[in-house]
Amino acid sequence: QVQLVESGGGLVQVGGSLRLSCAASGSIFSINAMGWYRTAPGKERELVARIISNGSTNYADSVKGRFTISRDSAKNTMYLQMNSLKPEDTAVYYCNAHIDPYGSRRYFVNYWGKGTLVTVSS
Repeated sequence: QVQLVESGGGLVQVGGSLRLSCAASGSIFSINAMGWYRTAPGKERELVARIISNGSTNYADSVKGRFTISRDSAKNTMYLQMNSLKPEDTAVYYCNAHIDPYGSRRYFVNYWGKGTLVTVSS
């Protein structure tokens, strides 16, 4: 089994910064992609940022230029640096990882963390 554990959420004022972390552990041969999703009040879950094994990244338009996703492959850990935070960034942020557990190179599993709450006060 694989576990994803998020940390770093909390309360911050408009314009402030937070750094989220997601550590993956368990049966992992390789992590092909990791991403951050969020669910804001009254909205559907959306992709915030994603990073794949070759280092390529993708961001939602609403966070482009403010958020930066990165990874430390040796530690199976992903980060989301969030700057210039806005009230609309308030959401529960979830870590997602696309993992090959056994080295098949063909069969992958998506795992989810339990989420961490980010609240941006105006």
